[in-house]
Amino acid sequence: MTTTAARTVELVRGDARDADAVDAVMAAAFDPRYGEAWTRNQCIGILAMPGVWLTLAKVDGATVGFALTRAIMDEAELLLIAVAPGQRRGGIGAALLRGVIAEAQGRGVRQLHLEVRANNPAIALYAAHGFAAVGVRRGYYRARTGETFDAHTYARAL
Repeated sequence: MTTTAARTVELVRGDARDADAVDAVMAAAFDPRYGEAWTRNQCIGILAMPGVWLTLAKVDGATVGFALTRAIMDEAELLLIAVAPGQRRGGIGAALLRGVIAEAQGRGVRQLHLEVRANNPAIALYAAHGFAAVGVRRGYYRARTGETFDAHTYARAL
């Protein structure tokens, strides 16, 4: 548990039974114009794969954020991380990120990767936790309108 801004954030392991809570946070957190959100079936499907784990952030018993991560051998990728808009800027994203890093280290991961849409405000959070830019994927995100947005890739040694 982490206490931030006069509230306690509990990080718990999630699974496919938490799909409704993940869907609710994702629907609120990801702006559909960027095409970043995953479908419910994509989330459930990847949770069945080896090396994948879901971390839920709970405040007063309610799921207010989550992180979905995949580890393969000594590398891992933060696939998704989201905090409900009304809960942002209160340390929940940082608590999730610290939890992912600790879990990855416990699994013997030496390098943690992520990708994020260019100009996403979360980039400051990643930089504050030791992630450095390593590449760009041009036109990676495709909005429903067909517009594309670059993704920046980041990595951090553990």
